[in-house]
Amino acid sequence: MAGIYIHIPFCKQACHYCNFHFSTSLRHRDEMVTAICKEIDLQKDFLTNKNLTTIYFGGGTPSLLETSEINQILERLSKNYSWENNIEITLEANPDDITTEKISKLRAGGVNRLSIGIQSFIDSELLASNRAHNSDESLKAVQICQDAGIDNLSIDIIYGMPSSTQDSWQYNIDKALELDVDHISSYALTVEPKTFLNHMVKKGGILLPKEMEVNKQYLQLIHSLTTAGYDHYEISNFAKPSKYAVHNTNYWMSVPYLGLGPSAHSYQPTFRQWNINNNAKYIKSISKGIIPSEREQTKYADQFNEYIMTRLRTMWGVDLNELNNRFSSELNNVHKNIAKYIKSQHVLLEDNHYRLTPKGKLLADGIASDLFLVEE
Repeated sequence: MAGIYIHIPFCKQACHYCNFHFSTSLRHRDEMVTAICKEIDLQKDFLTNKNLTTIYFGGGTPSLLETSEINQILERLSKNYSWENNIEITLEANPDDITTEKISKLRAGGVNRLSIGIQSFIDSELLASNRAHNSDESLKAVQICQDAGIDNLSIDIIYGMPSSTQDSWQYNIDKALELDVDHISSYALTVEPKTFLNHMVKKGGILLPKEMEVNKQYLQLIHSLTTAGYDHYEISNFAKPSKYAVHNTNYWMSVPYLGLGPSAHSYQPTFRQWNINNNAKYIKSISKGIIPSEREQTKYADQFNEYIMTRLRTMWGVDLNELNNRFSSELNNVHKNIAKYIKSQHVLLEDNHYRLTPKGKLLADGIASDLFLVEE
């Protein structure tokens, strides 16, 4: 198995909370698409497995590209890789970019999964976040996709928004459930450095909910979605049975992937690689046949810690048989360090797997770090 991630670094406008790499200028879009296609050729030997199981267009806002540009990238990939008819090809999209004509063309080109950045169904929250769409456009976008036969549809919603309450958050959850989509990703609003949100929070112009309120919203989300029949298969992800995101699941299961485009990351079990996060420098370097990337070898401790962190986030949990096969020297320490979390009912030991309970998911990062191997 292997996957490809393509970073499309363009957005209509900057969301106040976002610190991903993007530009609001589309002036060099043609050059960027050309560069990404050339990088496909330059990176053709990164993956030893040439049979892809997933392709993921992320960003940024990939839906800003013309369908002909998406197809151009897919065609170049097809010259270097092979894939079966059941490959998952995902495109992230904003509601305001979705039209019946565009979805029809995307489906014809091979895109079979959409991830729509709705974030909220409350217009005041969208406005405060500087989103380019409103709630009516979100509802219409989902309907267009469903009418067009997209049978693998995901939406994103955010909890812990400024001024949000359990009641307003329940409204968002209920609207998401009414849409009957296959997959829901939900993240807590995070104050990232160098964002407008961070600036306003520091000035006192925006007040965020207390941590206790945010935790209540998360537990509310888990209860509502699992009661409605969604599997909570990863900390931030819920899906109907058999509708898990294959691409993201591969990340959590340590499947190698290649990242293309500025700021994109790539992974092999023994090293990581990441591209420069500057559009102009990326295009210029690729035009000269040089991949503008850095690489870091992953040590034994890095591999162990990543295994613990990623597996603990999922419903599958830490498989003790796999742990023993790959990191047998760490097994006793894991048992020792996790014991207190089993006693406090933050972790369950079942079927020879360690799994987080709902309240354990609130402490996922802390529990993982307590199990980490620290090299002297």
